Amino acid sequence: MLVLTRKVGERILIGDDIVITVLDSRGDGVRIGIDAPRGVKIQREEVVRAVTEANVEAAQAAAGVTPDDAEARLRAALGGAAPAASPSAPSSPSSASSASSPADD
Repeated sequence: MLVLTRKVGERILIGDDIVITVLDSRGDGVRIGIDAPRGVKIQREEVVRAVTEANVEAAQAAAGVTPDDAEARLRAALGGAAPAASPSAPSSPSSASSASSPADD
């Protein structure tokens, strides 16, 4: 690891197309600016770590999720709304037609 000391306004060049500029220094923090080509990925380590951990947790949780679990999570996310009444089983065509048939009168 290369360790450098820089003052506010000073720059570090990486290759031909990446420039790191020290913008500000406050107490225990340093503000830097990074100029790099659009294709260069620049990420903060703690964000990458948090996203990776969240993805692992989500994958593990999804591996054990049943439809009932998913429904319970959805209800919880919606504020504990009661589940909708399940539709009654459709009546068979013969029973429906015999119940309303005028010939039965």
